[in-house]
Amino acid sequence: MTVRLTTAPHASPSFLETDRLVLRPATAADAPDLLALDNDPAVMRYINGGRPTSAEDIRDRTLPRLLHDHPCTGTRGYWIAREKDTGTFLGWFELRPLDDHDPAVVELGYRLNRAAWGRGYATEGARALVDKGFTDLGVQRVTANTMAVNTGSRRVMEKAGLTFLRAYTEDWPEAIEGSEHGEVEYELTREAWQRGR
Repeated sequence: MTVRLTTAPHASPSFLETDRLVLRPATAADAPDLLALDNDPAVMRYINGGRPTSAEDIRDRTLPRLLHDHPCTGTRGYWIAREKDTGTFLGWFELRPLDDHDPAVVELGYRLNRAAWGRGYATEGARALVDKGFTDLGVQRVTANTMAVNTGSRRVMEKAGLTFLRAYTEDWPEAIEGSEHGEVEYELTREAWQRGR
């Protein structure tokens, strides 16, 4: 896989490019795409049980989270993913420090629209972000969590180099189908990443 850092002429400069993806910081102009993404019941199945999301939720909760700058890395923690050749909105990726002032531990995440599923985009973006974290951002450990029954997301974590760490349970404010099976956490340390290169 080839990874290039470039400045794109549109919307905002890209943070990272792969063979097929452009990852760039979110802007308020992404709200309609984010609203459509979060209103697909299949996309949200393991997040909120597929319940609808309002435009106000996107404006008041989602966008502020996606627009947050982390002082310890000098970057955002979330990036909008678009297909490089067409500019089509695919979703977003997360590589977010758990502590605003310490880049050592970051959380990997992704939310892609259904049209992007099964095409390797999640793995491609996740691998590129993990590599960038360890290479340029001072990351020592990448962690990722999902519901135990979310086999698709678990496969992406494994393909991105993360390994199973533990199973655990959480109190869900509103139980959703599958939450009774608990959560899983995966991780990749800098040392393991270096050994795998």
